[in-house]
Amino acid sequence: MATRESKSKKQLGYWLIKQEPETYSWDDFVRDGGTFWDGVRNYQARNSLKAMKVGDKALFYHSGKVPEVVGIAEVTKEAYQDPTTTDERWVVVDFKPVKELKQHVSLASIREESDLVDLPLLKQTQLSVMPVTKKHYDAVIRMGT
Repeated sequence: MATRESKSKKQLGYWLIKQEPETYSWDDFVRDGGTFWDGVRNYQARNSLKAMKVGDKALFYHSGKVPEVVGIAEVTKEAYQDPTTTDERWVVVDFKPVKELKQHVSLASIREESDLVDLPLLKQTQLSVMPVTKKHYDAVIRMGT
């Protein structure tokens, strides 16, 4: 489960969500003003979606040809039935864009950062939704500033 930090009695969780930009890019996300994160068909990723709370932050990661963290998203609605399937095992979470990183943080630079050696992204490369610690989140944000 993602770590949580005290903030006005609310504990924030931190996550990384992956999307191929050819399918749904950061620019699409910003244009839409938010979206539900659908199509997750992996139990570990689904369990992460179920653990998310309103206000949690997520690193928006473009996978594919140019893998990089491009922005910050925020959970606006907690897990509910995925409207793209009738299978009750699968859920979605609503996100809104918070801001694009000034400098996108490439996978190569993530691999070189000592504070990120245990980032789940480096160990579970195919997982589309994963928890990150506040330390990981802060390191990526610092790199993107």
